[in-house]
Amino acid sequence: MHNKLTLDDINITGKRALIRVDFNVPLDDMGNVREYTRIKAALPTIHNILDYDGSAVLMSHFGRPNGKKNPALSLVPVVSALEKFLGHKVLFVSDCVGEEVEEIAHALKPGEIMLVENVRFHPGEGTNDPVFAGQLAKLGEIFINDAFGAVHRNQASVNAITQYFPGHAAAGRLMMRELRFLERTLINPVHPFIGIVGGAKISSKIKTIAKLLPKVEKLLIGGGMAYTLIKAKGGKIGSSLVEDDQLQIARDILSLPNAEEKILLPVDSIVAQDLEYGSERRTYSSDAIPDGWRGLDLGREAREEFVNATNGAATVLWNGPMGMFERESFAPGTRAVARAMSNVTSKGGTVVVGGGDTTAALNKFNLMAPMTHISTGGGSLLEFMEGNVLSGVKVLSDRKVNNA
Repeated sequence: MHNKLTLDDINITGKRALIRVDFNVPLDDMGNVREYTRIKAALPTIHNILDYDGSAVLMSHFGRPNGKKNPALSLVPVVSALEKFLGHKVLFVSDCVGEEVEEIAHALKPGEIMLVENVRFHPGEGTNDPVFAGQLAKLGEIFINDAFGAVHRNQASVNAITQYFPGHAAAGRLMMRELRFLERTLINPVHPFIGIVGGAKISSKIKTIAKLLPKVEKLLIGGGMAYTLIKAKGGKIGSSLVEDDQLQIARDILSLPNAEEKILLPVDSIVAQDLEYGSERRTYSSDAIPDGWRGLDLGREAREEFVNATNGAATVLWNGPMGMFERESFAPGTRAVARAMSNVTSKGGTVVVGGGDTTAALNKFNLMAPMTHISTGGGSLLEFMEGNVLSGVKVLSDRKVNNA
């Protein structure tokens, strides 16, 4: 970020700003937004544009429609939530490119806000197509990337679009805050440094595990991904989630220097045969789960070990839940870790949380407030921790004197 253009470097007075936001938010069973972190995080940049008599054209992805229009993945539900927090009318347009969309955008008056439909309804978004990016670019005079959760992706509205705004592609308030905080906190963390990694699949986080291991005093691994590692060690995991094509990679991870003493896997698990409400639950050693039973949360001993491992931590990075927290029967493990994180911050430690599922869990447990920093990125945060240059940041305009 040190040499990249930011909102503070660019003249936004009276300009029509095309802002890439991340409104990929969870919905409830009624189709309403149920978790607002990413919407709230976008507000400072939008307000900043309006404060300088500009207008704002917002664009985002939502879900994975695979380049086709899908009403179930429309951004329509976001409109009312955005209006609620902005205290401002938001005009919604049912496409994101085309002459009609351009006409509406160009007619915006100072102080007006427009949200266009899901950019992933067009195949050009996923292929980083410069032609599609050029169509999007016609909607704004300056480009602001404030979608930290998508900044690691080579997609048209994040990457290719910047070529149409030479000297005028800048980072928004959220992007600036995320990157500066993560640089300050995680590049040279205060020790003891603890990593907590969870979620379903180890394949998406294997590089992060390898990068974190030399940096941390302990690396706690829970969720479905733990069972691939347990099986790689020769354990019996019953019908628990496993990625058999990752077993050799898991063995390689377990053979890294100091892995045995640093990596903490669940010693026991809460298991069930199915996910029906009222189904029997049992607790087994995580390496001795019978056939037909599936590990779905940390057992009592595992919860105690995980909590104890965080005692005295100065810095903690947490990405991914410890089990199927959405069901109360399998929420105790994630809740125990969340409470432990609150304890860390109460003693002056720093806790960085990333990933939509982890954020949703904290929201469910009413434990968002104690966390030091809740990142709006999951994949972006992991890419950052792996030491990779985030592609959407790399293509932003370089800072120059007297940018206008």
